[in-house]
Amino acid sequence: MITTTNRESSKGLRSQVGKLRRLAQPFFLPLDQANGWQFIWLLISLLFCVGGIVLVGITGLIEILERAQPLLTEKYFSGVVATVVNIWQSFWGVIFSVLFIVGALSFFGFRQQLRNGRWVHWLFLGVIVLMLLAVNGINAGIGFIARDLTNSLVAKQEEGFYRVLGIYACCFVVALPIRVSQIFFTLKLGLIWREWLSKSLIKDYMNNRAYYILNPNDELATDVDNPDQRITDDTRAFTGQSLQFTLGIFDALLTFSLNIIILWSISTKLTLSLFIYAAFATTVLIVSGKNLVRIDYDQLRYEADFRYGLVHVRDNAESIAFYAGEEPEVSETKRRLGEVVRNFNLLIIWRVIIDVMRRSIGYAGNFFPYLVMAVPYFAGEIDYGGFIQANFAFGMVEGSLFFVVNQIEELAKFTAGISRLEGFQSKIEQVSRNAIPLNERTSDFTNSILVQNADLYPPGSETPIVNSLNLSIQETDRLLVVGPSGCGKTSLLRMISGLWTPRQGLIQRPKIGDLLFIPQKPYMLLGSLREQLCYPTSEELFSDDQLRSVLAEVNLHQLIERYPDLDVKQDWPRILSLGEQQRLAFGRLLLNAPRFAVLDEATSALDVKTEKHLYQLLKERDLAFISVGHRPTLIEFHQSVLELVGDGKWRLFPTSSYDLERS
Repeated sequence: MITTTNRESSKGLRSQVGKLRRLAQPFFLPLDQANGWQFIWLLISLLFCVGGIVLVGITGLIEILERAQPLLTEKYFSGVVATVVNIWQSFWGVIFSVLFIVGALSFFGFRQQLRNGRWVHWLFLGVIVLMLLAVNGINAGIGFIARDLTNSLVAKQEEGFYRVLGIYACCFVVALPIRVSQIFFTLKLGLIWREWLSKSLIKDYMNNRAYYILNPNDELATDVDNPDQRITDDTRAFTGQSLQFTLGIFDALLTFSLNIIILWSISTKLTLSLFIYAAFATTVLIVSGKNLVRIDYDQLRYEADFRYGLVHVRDNAESIAFYAGEEPEVSETKRRLGEVVRNFNLLIIWRVIIDVMRRSIGYAGNFFPYLVMAVPYFAGEIDYGGFIQANFAFGMVEGSLFFVVNQIEELAKFTAGISRLEGFQSKIEQVSRNAIPLNERTSDFTNSILVQNADLYPPGSETPIVNSLNLSIQETDRLLVVGPSGCGKTSLLRMISGLWTPRQGLIQRPKIGDLLFIPQKPYMLLGSLREQLCYPTSEELFSDDQLRSVLAEVNLHQLIERYPDLDVKQDWPRILSLGEQQRLAFGRLLLNAPRFAVLDEATSALDVKTEKHLYQLLKERDLAFISVGHRPTLIEFHQSVLELVGDGKWRLFPTSSYDLERS
């Protein structure tokens, strides 16, 4: 049983690491041009390069100080000078030099993969690691300063105390701008990464209508909830936390490397005790924290659902007000809030459990140095300054070893965010792979709409909308689709427009741009009046006079008077009535001038006179169109009628022999 559990945990860890790589690596290296091990090697090579640069920089700085202030250097930095000299005179100098050359050659070998601005990302990361190393070097030096400062106090050497205290102050003066710069560069790199990842996800989300496929009418039919949250909040959290953990690991490694030698030289027993204690405590906390990942994942979803419910109320405020539907809206919003609160209660319990364990481990860490070092101190084997230095080094090494433990809650959120974001990315990539590109969905584009032996079914249903449908709509043809409510008229238009695919049969249609769909409730984008009219074509193609002329043609004279500035931005779905929106959609249709128009009850909110005027405009422009409608007055604008009877049956009539009032 234990073996099975370990195997499952190992498999889950590998899966999570794979997800992290698929999200993080493309920012630094293309996935198709470098594997995960190469990515990790380049990260290690970055450390080699930064370490070599720091060693050369320190050597040059010491050389300058020795020439400028030899006495000062010998008195206060003799330890640093001796360490650097020993490195260059021993095999360590050769090792550091070789590692630097290997790191530099590694980046040179990947120069092709670092194009398109990726070298800038590595440069930012290198600068941040350089600053981390500088700060850690200063911290390691502070341990020695703390020792000398303490010994000066114990020996009551006032002059020596103030000299060391001055050096201590200089360390803070130097460290402060380095730490501030590190924070700035980290946040800047996080912002660049977020922008890059968000643009990548948006591009894939809008490609091949993935946004449509991943948002079915049935919320339970997709495992990708709240795409908006995944592109916004999850992306922001992932990029920020990825840098936080990556740099935290670098920081922990540097802290460990610089302080473990100091701690080992002071007390081997204390060092070994720390390793045993850290291994036990880390294992206990990681096992206990596994539940946090699942609970945090659920919390992200429930928070997004709750927010979406409030946005839904805002977007439909007028309709809710007309219905006086406040009570059911309050009930649904409270239900969503209840899910947030219920799951957060679980989160509180587990956070308290983890926090109690973590604090207990922290208190034990404060106790250990005194327990272990008391014996050699009382035996006179170490002075009080050495005791303080050992305590300081212990704290630094302990912090590096407990990096994961101290970040367990953030790590749980991070892991949950990885699963959500990578799941979304994988889903839109899968849609893109499986979908035929929009400009390739017909083998040969035609100047007509051709339907041959098409069988259309709603998703997840075995009740047909049409069976063996055959239609041919040429450039001057006009077809009216009728039938009882719920028989699938709109679904048929979805198939003709390319949103739905028949189970069998052939659909040929004009290329994109030659067919425009106008629904009953037109789409109003977030933009100006000019953008509303021109959508989806570029607004630069039309002059102000053309736009005003089209508004006048569709009987929206009052809109011109109300908004003489066409660049004005308003909440158009709320400001314009449905009738005004439908007339604006016809203006959009006239401007785009496609060969074919598909109209789904596009004049349902208009009076008969206005409807007749708009259809007459389409006839004058020789547009071919397919309409869905119920009014008898529509007959005169169409040449044939397709009647959907139900259960897949259909009939096609010329308008001269069809009575619309019977449908």
